[in-house]
Amino acid sequence: MYTRLLKAPEHTFFLLGPRGTGKTTWLRAALPGARWLDLVRNDTFLHLMRDPSYLRSWVEGGPEGWVVIDEVQRLPELLHEVHGLIAEHGRRYLFALSGSSARKLKRLDVDLLAGRAINRVFFPLMGAEMEFEFEEDRLLRFGTLPGVVSEPDFAVDILEAYAANYLKEEIQQEALVKDLGSFSRFLEVAAIMNGQVANVSGIARDAGVARPTVQRYFDVLTSTLIGTWLPAWRPRARVKEVAHPKFYFFDPGVVRALLHRLRDSVELAERGPLLETIVLHELRAYVAIANVGGQFSYWRTTAGREVDFLWARGPTTVGIEVKAAREWKPDFGGVLRELLSDGIIQRAFAVTLGTEVLRDGPLLVLPLREFMRRLHRGEILPPPVA
Repeated sequence: MYTRLLKAPEHTFFLLGPRGTGKTTWLRAALPGARWLDLVRNDTFLHLMRDPSYLRSWVEGGPEGWVVIDEVQRLPELLHEVHGLIAEHGRRYLFALSGSSARKLKRLDVDLLAGRAINRVFFPLMGAEMEFEFEEDRLLRFGTLPGVVSEPDFAVDILEAYAANYLKEEIQQEALVKDLGSFSRFLEVAAIMNGQVANVSGIARDAGVARPTVQRYFDVLTSTLIGTWLPAWRPRARVKEVAHPKFYFFDPGVVRALLHRLRDSVELAERGPLLETIVLHELRAYVAIANVGGQFSYWRTTAGREVDFLWARGPTTVGIEVKAAREWKPDFGGVLRELLSDGIIQRAFAVTLGTEVLRDGPLLVLPLREFMRRLHRGEILPPPVA
């Protein structure tokens, strides 16, 4: 068991996150006295599907306090009843509404509670939640899904089942896919392109799938939080920037499962994108947990000069360069130094697989573990103004 850092808000909330990240386990620990409706259970699901209004009588017939509706996207019509209960009873009842797909809720045009619920996002394990005890190569190879970390002997089996049973079947249904073969080809090509600039037309050609279909597949992956787009940043820089976004899966182990590489060691060509995937996961999870805010992007010129991640909030922009190298070379930080000198960014860090903290002019070069520690302490991204 790992202690998760997310704190339950004292307010009705949606808890969204990919399957296997530990949402249900966290809810049981964070809300120990809550009453539960588990829509994964067929008896509960079928009962409420026949009569959604039963939720109202069940809630009002019990004590005040927290009510958890797990996997709410399976029966989004229940949100109408939740809305009515909140409107009538105020904070006498607080609802935790967990799920792995915002797409179904939006697609069905259901009541999203009109601002009466706040949002929380759940992620795989962060470095701080593992107490920074991990092997870097294992993180690159298998990722940080809780089941994978807690049962290392079954990491390959768990990830292969995740890719086969969840991504290729449940998400296939989410995408209304009739041709499983085309969806499987798309997933493999998308995994190959993880961390790279995504040209949807090129991916469509490589996967042998129509471009609108590929775009819809990507929409499904992002709405189920399996992946995220990283847009190109557009500051007033001196050179033209690349406009296409990058696409990242949420976990490096899932990437390698889709590529059938789990039984092999991590190749040199994989290390950079996989390390970027880990760093982006840490950044996004920290921003969500600490409620720091801001927007992530990357910066790359048509000449191929790049900064992996930029975080911007208000007048402050932080640049982060990721290098899957054991030794830092000064030319690695050339673009960061240029952006600093131009005033485009105000702070700059580099993340490596080395073992020592280094100072390279205005840049602070941090080993992965130390980067995670300082991020958790609020030393990388400035906290919000009180």
